[in-house]
Amino acid sequence: MNLPALRGHNAALVLDLLRTAGEAGISRLELAERTGLTPQAVSKITARLRTEGLAAEAGRRASTGGKPRTLLRLVPDAGHAVGLHLDRDELTAVLADLTGHVVAERRAPLEFGEGAEAVVDVAVGVVRELAGAAATASGLLGVGVALPGPLDHSDGVLHRVTGFPAWDGFPLRDAFAGRLGLPVVVDKDTNAAALGLALGGVADSFAYLHLGTGLGAGLVLGGGLYRGERTGAGEFGHQVIQLDGPECGCGDRGCIEALCLAAVARGDLEEAARVLGAGAGNLVSLLDIDLVLLGGRAVLADEERFVRGVGAVVTARARRGGGNTEVPVAVASGGERGVAEGAAQLVLAPLFGRADVAFPVAGRG
Repeated sequence: MNLPALRGHNAALVLDLLRTAGEAGISRLELAERTGLTPQAVSKITARLRTEGLAAEAGRRASTGGKPRTLLRLVPDAGHAVGLHLDRDELTAVLADLTGHVVAERRAPLEFGEGAEAVVDVAVGVVRELAGAAATASGLLGVGVALPGPLDHSDGVLHRVTGFPAWDGFPLRDAFAGRLGLPVVVDKDTNAAALGLALGGVADSFAYLHLGTGLGAGLVLGGGLYRGERTGAGEFGHQVIQLDGPECGCGDRGCIEALCLAAVARGDLEEAARVLGAGAGNLVSLLDIDLVLLGGRAVLADEERFVRGVGAVVTARARRGGGNTEVPVAVASGGERGVAEGAAQLVLAPLFGRADVAFPVAGRG
């Protein structure tokens, strides 16, 4: 038995209950009842959390017998995480406390064409600015970095970002960790956004489709973020739906990304929504998901048109498949900073046992 890991798991259970209890707090007895841990184990864990500044008293509650129960709460500003969304032409960064609440935000122009090292330079400067502005440098738990794929989440190494072949093989996670001296986790932008949405409890199985400077998907299946065996799941934009169609930056022809972006570029959002709906319908048919959520700057520019257009195709596909259950289509919460907030959760969620607990990071040696 791995006792350090067990202590970490048990502490995560307690921390998550403290987080969900909010300012009202929760008693040690309730913590024991809900976690299945002994009162003695809960007392040891909460004592350690208080010593580390993660938990504090939240008052007392009258008991049905004996002395009043002391309530405990999470201390939100005891730690922070930075979430970075590196898009092909813009950086969005947030500083989030332990509850995921955004306490600071920054934006900066970005140019993938200048190369990975140049992008890292800009991003590192923004991270340092956020940490310094909030005086949280010592309480910064780590940095989550989200950007277009494909990439290897486990190693934090980029593959060929569409249109930028020079990025292929760049060790992004280690580059950030070496500059910042902090734990760093890297994932696709769509996975980060889907993680944030899953933690919000939107549905047990859903697809998040992101149409911005590119097109990708984040998949949540059975309550968990699905990355695939090689962490390459969700390359939604490069499914071919038109043989001999227009050439895509990936080297293929007729990819849904190329078709969608071309329609957006010429101002034909009805066509863009129809094409996106065809891809969404494929996902619904293949995976039997409960919900389709849309995001990205192209969608946010005309939310109603995309929800209506994608929804019409998905509904027609679902009806042809039999049954009366419809699959809703909606715009994801979070708006323009949804990916960055999800990136912060790449660091925060494991602390509460709400994501991959053993997430791959690079940091202080």
